[in-house]
Amino acid sequence: MIDVFDNLLRHLFLTRIDEMKDEAQIRFQPPDDDWRTYVKNLTVLGKPVNSINVYLADIRENRILRSTERVRDIQNFTVTDQPHPRRIDLHYLITAWSPATPTTSIEPTLDEVSLLYKVIGALMNSEPLIATDIYAPNPLPAGFPPVIADVELPTVILPVDGFPKIAELWGTFGTVHPWKPIVYIVATLPVVLNEEILGPMVTTRVTEYRLQNSTLPSEMIIEIGGTVAAAGVVVVGAWIRIEDLAASPLRLAVTDENGRFLFGGLQPGTYVLRVRAQGFSEVTQTVDVPSASGNYDVQLP
Repeated sequence: MIDVFDNLLRHLFLTRIDEMKDEAQIRFQPPDDDWRTYVKNLTVLGKPVNSINVYLADIRENRILRSTERVRDIQNFTVTDQPHPRRIDLHYLITAWSPATPTTSIEPTLDEVSLLYKVIGALMNSEPLIATDIYAPNPLPAGFPPVIADVELPTVILPVDGFPKIAELWGTFGTVHPWKPIVYIVATLPVVLNEEILGPMVTTRVTEYRLQNSTLPSEMIIEIGGTVAAAGVVVVGAWIRIEDLAASPLRLAVTDENGRFLFGGLQPGTYVLRVRAQGFSEVTQTVDVPSASGNYDVQLP
């Protein structure tokens, strides 16, 4: 996921900054001596060019956005449960680099701050960062994670308190080199957690009411659930009615996006399920409630 966001930033700068002509001008390696050597030798179409270093300096969990919510889903009649994604903050330090050597007539710092200003403009003019907008009119790259494809990615550009370890950073990468101004951004990405399989869907729910210290028989209220399918594929929008044995209608339901129906408030007994769906012949099926097998599914011919 982080590499996907890196490439999104690279594409943003390539398409929004006029002097960025080649992916080689935007790199994500540490701004150390190896990087400085890279900058000195970088050419595009045989000419020296300026470059942008986008360095991921820190990663922290965003606990403010942590949620205990869970998403329940049904796939192939199996219920799954997935925790809400956790969130991480990516702390990027962006610097601009010129390969020119300072002389009395050449001042490469001016080129660098000019490029840095363009970086700020590209980021601010693209807020909020939405992947489909940044790659438009082209489609997203193959395999782009759907969870961040068409949503606003929380991004703080130039936090007022700045990067707290800037002195330590430049000291680590070489004290013989002067500090450079940086564009500091914090981007928040989701970490998708593994889903858990809870088991098959519940097909029968029995609620029994009994008076305490009474010899009267208990009252039983039953809810049943099943699916309507044809040739192994669920049928959405099927009309299904439950009737007594005299063909008197009791409840009516329409199957949902999972082909599932529910009937509640039933007493123990034998019933008829009558099913109609566009393109299929009507089907009736006799069922016992509660069913010994727990199966109320209907197969259409």
